Parts: sequence; C-alpha cells; structure tokens
Amino acid sequence: MREPVHKMPKYKNLKEMLEKSGEIYGNRPAYIFKTEEPDKFREITHREFRQQINQLGTALIDLGLENKRIAVISENRYEWGIAYLAIVTGTGIVVPLDKALPDNEIESLILRSEVEAIFYSNKYDNVMNEIKEKKNSNIKYFISMDLEKETNEIYSQKELINKGKELIEKGNREFLDAKINNKEMGIMLFTSGTTAMSKAVMLSHENLCTNLFDIASTIKVDENDVFLSFLPLHHTFECTTGFIYPISKGSAIAFCEGIRHIADNLKEYHISVMVSVPILFESMYKKVMKNIEKKGKLGTVKKGIKISQFLLKLGIDIRRKLFKEIHDNLGGKLRLFVSGGAALDPEAEKGFNELGVTMYQGYGLTESSPVIAAEDDKYRRLGSIGRAFPSLDVKIVEPNEEGIGELVAKGPSIMLGYYNNEEATKETIDEEGWLHTGDLAKIDKDGYIFISGRKKFVIVLKNGKNVYPEELETLINKIEGIKESFVYGKPEDDGDYKICSKIVYDKELAMEVFGATEEEQLKEEIWKEVKKINKTMPAYKYIREILITDEDLIKTTTQKIKRFEEIKTVLN
Repeated sequence: MREPVHKMPKYKNLKEMLEKSGEIYGNRPAYIFKTEEPDKFREITHREFRQQINQLGTALIDLGLENKRIAVISENRYEWGIAYLAIVTGTGIVVPLDKALPDNEIESLILRSEVEAIFYSNKYDNVMNEIKEKKNSNIKYFISMDLEKETNEIYSQKELINKGKELIEKGNREFLDAKINNKEMGIMLFTSGTTAMSKAVMLSHENLCTNLFDIASTIKVDENDVFLSFLPLHHTFECTTGFIYPISKGSAIAFCEGIRHIADNLKEYHISVMVSVPILFESMYKKVMKNIEKKGKLGTVKKGIKISQFLLKLGIDIRRKLFKEIHDNLGGKLRLFVSGGAALDPEAEKGFNELGVTMYQGYGLTESSPVIAAEDDKYRRLGSIGRAFPSLDVKIVEPNEEGIGELVAKGPSIMLGYYNNEEATKETIDEEGWLHTGDLAKIDKDGYIFISGRKKFVIVLKNGKNVYPEELETLINKIEGIKESFVYGKPEDDGDYKICSKIVYDKELAMEVFGATEEEQLKEEIWKEVKKINKTMPAYKYIREILITDEDLIKTTTQKIKRFEEIKTVLN
C-alpha cells in the first residue's frame, strides 16, 4: 500500500462530493459545447450542473421513485450525466446500460435489473416503445432526453427539470435533504458479455468515493483542465475517471464527436486530458511518428529527445517548446493521457512522455470501482501498471517460477458482490475478502505490478510452458501497416497447441509499406516480419501460422477483443 502523492479530500458519498466541490468550483465551466456558429462555444458551469441535478432529483422523488432502480442509456451526452447523478445522489439506484447492446439484450437487462424508470435518447425510441407495449417489465416511467414535453405518456427530462425547479422554489427539500447510505448498493453495473453471461456488479458510494480519492491522490488534475469524453459513459473506467473525477475537481468536459474527429476536437476544445484505451493511444502515436517521418524530421526529433531527456535530469523541461509543432497538432494544450482497459505498448507510453505529453497506465475492473493501480510522477516503471492505490492491498497467489500468478486485491473500493448471484460472488471474492481479478501478473521488489494476461486466455502447452497472447499481440501490432492482432492456440492431434495469429492490416497503408499488389504477396511479407519476432523469443512461443484480414476484430464497446467469439471464427 503506497502513500498518496497529492492531497485530496475524502468524500463519504457522491452527494457530499457535489456539494463541497460545487462550493469551490461553482463558477468554473463543467461542460463545453459547440454552437451553430463556428468558433462559438456554450458553457454550463458547475453551479448550473448541480442545480439541474437537484431539480431532476426532486422531480423524480415527486414521481414516487425514491429508493427505486432507474436505468440510463444513451450516447455520451450532458443529459446522461444529469440523470446518473440525480438518481444516485438522493433518488435511488442507478443502472447504466451499454449503449451498443442489441434491442433484445437491452430488454433482457431491464427485466433482470427490475428498474422502474429509464432515461434514454431518441436512438432507443423503438425498443422502448416495444417494451412499453409488452408491459412485461417493472417500468412505470419512460423518460426521453430529447422530448421538449411529455408526449404519449413518455416523460421529458427537460420538463422534469423545470418541474423540479418549481418544487424547490415552493420549499420541497426531499431530494436536497436526502440521506445516503454509503455502504449499500447505489450503482448496479452489468459486466460486458452476452446477457446470459453478464453479471450485475453492486457498487456503493463508499466504493466509488474511495476510488475517487485514490485517483485524485495519484493523478493530478485541476479546474483549468478540459477532458475529452470518448469512451462510453456506462463503463466504469470512463464514468469514474472521465466523468465523476473531473466533476469533483472543477474541470470541464467536452464530448468527442467520434474517432475520426479526435484530432479536430483536441484543437477545438483545447483539450488537456484524455482518458482512453491503448488501441487509441497507440494509433495516435503511430500517426504522430509517421507524420514526423513524412516531413523528414525524424532525425531532428530523435536528437531533440536526447537533449531534452538529458536536461530533464537537471530539472529543466524544454519538451513543449522543443516539440511545439507536435503539440500544436495535438491541440496545443494536451498534457496528460491516461490509458486503461488493456495492456499499453511501452513504446507508445515512452514515446509520448519523451515528446512532453505525460502518459500514465492504469489498471482495474468494474468489480473494483474500477481502478486498482496506476502510474504517477512519483511511482513509474515502464511496462508496469504502477503500484497499488493507497486504499488497496494487492498480492500474487500461486506464483510460478517466474513469479507470475493471479493478481488479487482487497480494500474498501471492492464491490459488494454480484446481484442475485451468490455463487459467482464467492468465486470472485474469497472468504478473506480478496478480489480475484482473473489477471496474471508479477510484482517486483519495489511493488510495481506487471500484467501478463488474462488467466482464462493463457495458452498452456504440453511441456507446461505458458504463452500469454497479449504479449505476442503487442509485438505483432508494432509491425508497420498492422492495425491489431489476435493470438490463439490451435489444437493439434497430439493434444498440444500450435501458436497462431490472426492479423488485421491497414488496407490503405500495408500494401504501400510492403510493396505488395495482392493479398497473398502481402501475407508473405507480413510472415517475414513475424519470423523476425520469433527470433527474439524462446522456441515454445514461436508463432507457427498466420491469417491476415483487413476486417476489424470483434470487440466490446471499450475496444477489448471478444476472444471467445474470435476463436470461433478462426477454428470453425
């Protein structure tokens, strides 16, 4: 357990967080939006944001939704944040749903969670109308984020906010004075996977606020920072680090308009902080370096890195000035990237840090609210996920001769359990309270944690050796012209596995890079690169066979490979 690096107040619950941080940062912008006029932006202050939360919460209690479960589903938008916090800070239990689920799975999760109301955007009008007509759920209130006023018994979020405002003006304090039970379930979150496999994680205010304290005491942001919200808000990583955390620190949030608009959005909103997944940051780094190379400035930049790294040892930082053109292309204000959700290529992490954009790698699970460990200015080691957060204990169970075993964690940010699933809870949290992450890792003598891969994805060979797919994928993904890869074990007649890889190439770039005119020729050239990788590893890790494609791998909404689905496509 490490000491906090930065001072941060400890909040008992999210209601207290909103009240106390609102007193400090009320006049600062909480959200920034584009307007129809070019270069004109609209801002909503932290005070206005909190007022609308109070107004909506008051209206929800007036509808009879106190202590009820309420779902939220939409694309990333301002109304999602108001709904989430209006539910969780005084009304009832919030149930964020994955915006990318098919209609039948949305319906299934609504039935499983027993919600009595749901907030949604017009994208979900059809499925909500079907659920409404079936009358097979507990939902009494369908609340649209887009309707101006109630229509066909579908409530308007805007109208409810106005109603709540009137109620507060008349002296209604039911929501304002609501008491929060910090240790009971306040958030119900479904893990990714098919409806049958997904589990409902129960989180409390104590869980979230402990994690909030740990994040803030490790990674410093302030009221001058602007976050670009890119990952789906229903996911705990984005919700805690990209929404609740900046709100608690008086920072501003702008919504990304899509992956193709990231470069423009970084400039338009003067983004300083971005939280995302490795695949995005790795792609950005490749583009930055490719652009430098095209301009014939790679040698100059490499010399600049050597000089700036030497000066850093003397306490002199000239990176932003030295690499001004690169920073200008990233919007001019960008200072911090936080990566999580999967292993980050050390080359991208090292590269961005050398160019003057601080990059931290973190790690966690929905079951841990979510962050367990992260790097910061004091505790950093390339390739590691940093050290465990101040509030958590971690250890490795059943380590092998290399010190690799399952990572387990214990502390107040660990979930209450899985809703209505005592068996799965006991499998995940042992009798001593240790959360079994399912990830294989090792911890060095200084407490830095190195993730090897998922326990259930490791390929165990007949000779007892373990092959970690993620390790090989990181190496393959470094090949120029390659977008991503999937490493798997192909069963052999002798009961052993052949290590294989499905490799996704960049259609525009790969043919040019390899000088190929057809796919078969391209496969031969990529195979040569894979053989070079093999030479750097022990023979048991050799990749023996490859498939190539220009079609993206099957992924979750947070860009994790759906390995069980991918394995079906390559082995069938």
